[in-house]
Amino acid sequence: MSAVSESVSNPDLRRIAEKVESGTPVDRSDAELMLRTPDILDLGSIATHIRRHWNGQTTYYSVNMNLNYTNICILRCPLCAYSCNAGDKEAFALSLDEIEDRVEQAVANGIDEVHIVGGLNPELSFDYYQAMIRRIKSVRPDLFVVAFTAVEYDFFSRMADIPLSEVFDRLIQAGVDALPGGGAEIFAPKIREKIAPNKISGDRWLEVMRTAHEKGLKTNATLLYNQHESAEDIVDHLFRLRDLQDQTQGFKTFVPLRFHGENTRIDESARSSGYGDVRLYATARIVLHNFPHVKALWMYLGEKVAQVMQHFGADDIGATYHYEKVVHAAGASTADRGSEAFLRRIIENAGFDPRRTNAGYGQIRN
Repeated sequence: MSAVSESVSNPDLRRIAEKVESGTPVDRSDAELMLRTPDILDLGSIATHIRRHWNGQTTYYSVNMNLNYTNICILRCPLCAYSCNAGDKEAFALSLDEIEDRVEQAVANGIDEVHIVGGLNPELSFDYYQAMIRRIKSVRPDLFVVAFTAVEYDFFSRMADIPLSEVFDRLIQAGVDALPGGGAEIFAPKIREKIAPNKISGDRWLEVMRTAHEKGLKTNATLLYNQHESAEDIVDHLFRLRDLQDQTQGFKTFVPLRFHGENTRIDESARSSGYGDVRLYATARIVLHNFPHVKALWMYLGEKVAQVMQHFGADDIGATYHYEKVVHAAGASTADRGSEAFLRRIIENAGFDPRRTNAGYGQIRN
């Protein structure tokens, strides 16, 4: 592979490219510069260099279902258009039989993975969550189960009055294979206080993830942007993730999430531009050099932007997400599910090689 710095004309970005080539991690001032540069093609060249190091021309996708087991949540975050109070007419909590039935239907349609997140519902016991995972595994033992955010694990520990470490032990025994990255939002306290004032802190989110990594679970990490955050807020979030990854090597994928807020209680006057989205993805790929994967969720970005992001560091476009509810409750205009043929087309039309996988990036049968 030719030196990426030879193709970069912007002198500031060329200096960053030379760092990348030498294996020197970029610093915070580099990251802020990248988030503001107008030279996105040069930035994309550097991000692509790292993408190719990890994944070549491969872009991953998966065939899965979303399982949102309850929308009742004690937090009622202003950013969330999905949660309800108990007693609201649209409130629900799925029974174990309903969950098993939904999984059976999805398995009949060929899924490999179940992605589980829900509200913090005080009426559900910890036994319910353990039984849920066992029921899912009973449908098909090799289903890959990505279950519960760091916020939920913290809630389970407090609700059941058992140590966080034991919560993980019990759910691993039940069949949890990995964790999603939700609940990180953005670590900046001033933004977090506005969008999710009752949610665990960024410090606690990192602590829960550290415990998951120590238990041998691989996890995602997210960043929710388009919230009036500053470049410095984004940089701080990325570097705190990178620091924990240096210590645990437990993160597998970074997932930027563009905030959709049409039906939330958040002022939506912050509107990310296409340039801003591209800069964020590429900068994240360069800063998080120690993360194997960066995911550009087609359901958040749309088909066309997901194609573009593969040229700016992303090597995963997400999954079929049957039954997805959360981002669509907030006003996402994309379809609420995708077919395998649709996902492969997004990848191939962008010039990359599609590979079906699961959230553990294991080999999947065709």
